[in-house]
Amino acid sequence: MCYAKKIVIVGGVAGGATAAARLRRLDEKSTIVLFERGEQISFANCGLPYYIGETIKDRNKLLVQTPEGMSKKFKLDIRNFSEVIGISREQKTVEVKNLRTGEIYEESYDTLLLSPGAKPIVPPIEGLSDAQNVFTLRNIPDTDKIKAFVDERHPERAVVIGGGFIGLEMAENLAELGIHVTVVELGKQVMAPIDYEMASIVHSHLIDKGVDLILEDGVKAFKENGKTIELASGTELCTDMAIVSIGVKPENKLALLAGLDVGQRGGILVNEFLQTEDPDIYAIGDAIEVRDFIIGNAAMIPLAGPANRQGRIAANNIYGKQEKYKGTLGTSIAKVFDLTVASTGINEKQLSQLGINYQAVHIHPSSHAGYYPGAAPISLKLLFSPDTGKIYGAQAVGEDGADKRIDVISTAIKGNLTVFDLTEVELSYAPPYSSAKDPVNMAGYVAENLINGITATVQWNEIDEIVENGGLLIDVRDPIEREMGYIAGSINIPLSEIRERLREIPKDRTVYVSCQVGLRGYLASRILKENGFVVKNLDGGWKTYSAVHHKKKRAINPDHKENIHPSISINASGLTCPGPIMEVHKNIKSLQPGEYLQITTTDCNFVKDIASWCEKNGHMLVQTERRSKQYQTTIQKG
Repeated sequence: MCYAKKIVIVGGVAGGATAAARLRRLDEKSTIVLFERGEQISFANCGLPYYIGETIKDRNKLLVQTPEGMSKKFKLDIRNFSEVIGISREQKTVEVKNLRTGEIYEESYDTLLLSPGAKPIVPPIEGLSDAQNVFTLRNIPDTDKIKAFVDERHPERAVVIGGGFIGLEMAENLAELGIHVTVVELGKQVMAPIDYEMASIVHSHLIDKGVDLILEDGVKAFKENGKTIELASGTELCTDMAIVSIGVKPENKLALLAGLDVGQRGGILVNEFLQTEDPDIYAIGDAIEVRDFIIGNAAMIPLAGPANRQGRIAANNIYGKQEKYKGTLGTSIAKVFDLTVASTGINEKQLSQLGINYQAVHIHPSSHAGYYPGAAPISLKLLFSPDTGKIYGAQAVGEDGADKRIDVISTAIKGNLTVFDLTEVELSYAPPYSSAKDPVNMAGYVAENLINGITATVQWNEIDEIVENGGLLIDVRDPIEREMGYIAGSINIPLSEIRERLREIPKDRTVYVSCQVGLRGYLASRILKENGFVVKNLDGGWKTYSAVHHKKKRAINPDHKENIHPSISINASGLTCPGPIMEVHKNIKSLQPGEYLQITTTDCNFVKDIASWCEKNGHMLVQTERRSKQYQTTIQKG
């Protein structure tokens, strides 16, 4: 039963503003006071980089709700420019500082909701305090400062420190403004939620887009008021501006001052009803420690979606509903130039650290039917229990369709479905949207085959050592495909010849097979197994392996303006390898030396690997231009 009470909320945006609106919808009589130390209480913080990059041109579109509009709409007492600086749990009051006047006063509450969010981590780097061109990005004022600097100073070079979501979004948006960007990341990869081999696809794409990527190096000092950045390796970078984006930490100062418990990572501790140890104080959003949905261990996952959901649940519970927050799955997504990078659940790094038995599969299907224009490849990784089929997590990188596959798998995890269920998930199909066998179904089939013992696999990071120790690796691709790259030490027996050449293959040792993406390797493994061989297939094939190991040359040259009249034009849109390279191989034979062949594709991996093919065959890769969702590659016959 609702009764009138006084509820004080500290902090707006996704958590606090959502809770305030929900509270009012539940009860017209209670007094609801929302304190926000900034000017805006509800803004699209995920859209801030895109305003700086001018994809979003109208600043007002970032403002989800204004204080005036929300106050009137929901009958709220909203006090912006008001910072809560203390809590008296005994007196049930908060101490508030009016940032406009400096006045400090007390406000009573019956229930207190903390939604202070998180703040950027800014380490004590030498020279940082003297630098006038170094920024962090958290809110509208930060955005205005960066935007004004870019518009007024017209920087030519920028360094982004940190390769997380915000860092890469800023790198893209600054690059789109014509600024030369360098990304410096202390770890061995960008995008921590995904695993190394998946992040390697992003690494290549960043380099293709003209971004200088420096990994496993950190910032030691800012010099010359920020114009020079010295790295730990001794490298010095000249820059006009820098963005520090190395992560966030929870705003827990209020909680600590009030004697509330916080976790090892600084997050405010709450129970399953989002209450702190004080039953009259709730906490939500980026400031709290949550429970990982899959494993159940403590986690810090600063995402807008969970914060929004927590705001609603906390509001319900303030009015006695006793609704449980079941944990955070960590489903996330980011746009990195032309790629979409999405993930859900636990990654392989975390599973290894936790000592959990798991199996991984990699597939590389098209986003929709290949014969319908615009199909693009997706690299999809699925992690699961080899004993029960429980889904631990998934990652997808691609130009189209990665988002909905991760959303489907996220929903499956929430519904406690297994990899066996993925084979039966009935997803909508029409050629412009998917294939009759959707990538989610395909991942389920591959996982099911592994669990049932129909096939066995070896991973991209194991095969080199196996070959070095005398292991037999058979590449079942066509010879022309090997010209784009192959695993050292492998021998070539095409799939079409393998039945006729069984006598060449020893039966007294394990045979390893590989192909482009894993499918032909699977077919070869079945042939071999049915003929009495012990065989393992390279999971994900050359495409997964080469993302890490194959040194690709930068192929994309968007500024090339040469006027070229090709003798042959090929449309290979929707075809995945080896389709495009086979078309090039077939058609280039009819050209005279010096003539041009132009091929249009949607497979970004072909764009990268064609450079190796041209070099090995004496042809010249003239240019690759991206147009809409297609790549137009021009080759001059040598």
